[in-house]
Amino acid sequence: MKTLPGRITIDPTTCGGRPFFSGTRVPVYVVLEMLANRENPKEILSEFPDLTPEDMKDALTFARNVAEIPGNPAVSAA
Repeated sequence: MKTLPGRITIDPTTCGGRPFFSGTRVPVYVVLEMLANRENPKEILSEFPDLTPEDMKDALTFARNVAEIPGNPAVSAA
């Protein structure tokens, strides 16, 4: 099993158990959605000043890792 990249944390008592960036309350899916919508990374960092460029790279790494999980319903439907 792969470890979570960077500051990405999963805690059932924070952000509804969704992965988020440690030290913030920013869920990883929010950053991924913004990147998928082609929002400028500088604007994302401006909106969430607690995040770093490395956090955005870690979000993409996290998404890639999730997509690699065999039997993952998110990828099995494709």
